[in-house]
Amino acid sequence: MDISYPVTIAAARTWFKLGDIKINMTGVEHIPESGGALLAVNHLSFVDYVMAGFPGAERGRLTRFIAKKEVFDHPVGGPVMRSFHHIPIDRSYGAAGMQKAVDYLQNGEVVGIFPEATISRSFLIKDLKTGTVRIAAEAGVPLIPVVLWGTQRIMTKGQKVDLSRHKTVGIEIGPPLPVTGEDPAAETAALKAQMEGMLDRLIKAHPAEEQPPGSWWLPKAYGGSAPTLEEAEAMYAEERRLRAQRKAAKRKS
Repeated sequence: MDISYPVTIAAARTWFKLGDIKINMTGVEHIPESGGALLAVNHLSFVDYVMAGFPGAERGRLTRFIAKKEVFDHPVGGPVMRSFHHIPIDRSYGAAGMQKAVDYLQNGEVVGIFPEATISRSFLIKDLKTGTVRIAAEAGVPLIPVVLWGTQRIMTKGQKVDLSRHKTVGIEIGPPLPVTGEDPAAETAALKAQMEGMLDRLIKAHPAEEQPPGSWWLPKAYGGSAPTLEEAEAMYAEERRLRAQRKAAKRKS
């Protein structure tokens, strides 16, 4: 039974209204009103769970997100995530989480996944994990790309939280991609290409006054100062190295 999730959705709608957050959303009709569907969402910020759940809510659906196990281990975040019936996945051994996602989908749930597996520091589409198409194929459900733009201005890695008013968030929901799971690499490449085209449209359609030249939240290819994909990947590699170092030190202690 869902109690906290609908309350949180209502609170988010209040936040949008009081904060004058304008949601420019297209393609909501691609999310089915019943039956399982897997939403593949790009990852820009820590509020993407809220924004990526909004299209489903507009169709009367609750989206169950796949999230890293560490979030569920948090003393505050863990109970909240479990109350929403989200799905934990262990990044070192993801089979159990993937199977749970398949079970959810086959039971008619809408499931959200971030196939980049982490926040993109470049704000462009990182390489995607093939698990996304494999989950959709095994469950036999539509794979629906969802691309966000503008959420990074609110709360993202390496930047201060900005809850100031008058921001725009773009959301595009694309048509379902046909997936069979027979060639996960090719189908993942097709998913990435579609998401890149959607992101390009969102960036170009975004109010120009909200992304002046040199903005840290704007990719360099669009006149901003965000890291390139290559620079962002180097930052991510360093994060992984430090994380592994901390885990090793913790095991020794």
